[in-house]
Amino acid sequence: MKTLIIDNEKKVREALIALLHHFCSELDVIEQATGIEDGLKMIGMYKPDIVFLDVEMDDGTGFDLLERLKEVDFQLIFITAHDKYAVQAFRYSAIDFLVKPIDPSFLVESVERAKSALHLKQTSRQIQTLLSNIDPKNIEQKIVLKDNSNIYFIKIRDIVRCESDGAYTAFYLAEGEKIVISKTIKEYDELLTPKGFLRVHQSHLVQVAKIKRFERAKEVLVLDNNETVPVAQRKREVVMEWLNK
Repeated sequence: MKTLIIDNEKKVREALIALLHHFCSELDVIEQATGIEDGLKMIGMYKPDIVFLDVEMDDGTGFDLLERLKEVDFQLIFITAHDKYAVQAFRYSAIDFLVKPIDPSFLVESVERAKSALHLKQTSRQIQTLLSNIDPKNIEQKIVLKDNSNIYFIKIRDIVRCESDGAYTAFYLAEGEKIVISKTIKEYDELLTPKGFLRVHQSHLVQVAKIKRFERAKEVLVLDNNETVPVAQRKREVVMEWLNK
């Protein structure tokens, strides 16, 4: 598979190439670029399958490069210094990222995900979601969910609740749809709690705006769709604090 690396740091590019040769030999590194302008040129010239893209470069950001592309028909893996804001945006958009210095095991996992998603042809929509989510003016944020067959682009306000089922998480949406994703509820707790969600039980995460009432005698929440969700005893006070705000 044709692979392009866009990063302004020569040492980072050389280290990544060495890792790819050793751990992902099926990838053919066809070219390197140091910034936005030559990156765009290389993408147009070589039509890569996978692009490793730095976030911060001398002539702008990786986001700037993406905004100038009419269509993205390659799999994208960001390379970034640890920036919580950017990392959260990647996670909401289900776009892979590697933190410098690059861990070989994370590299292999990212490449495997990229290879398995080549046929889905949804990178452009994921990038649109990413760029929309990092726009401070945007109030209609989305989260991207992936299962084995599909990629879902879900408005966060449409999520009623999440329920854990071992290593899987079921999303229940306002229109009655249910989507099951092979990730733990802990990961979505970290993502969605800053967006107005509350972990009320080991197995349940709910959007506070969707709560109709708290039935204290039964220790359950009644949601807008009339579903009930149990409240763990140790979460009772937290729930009461939220509802009293």
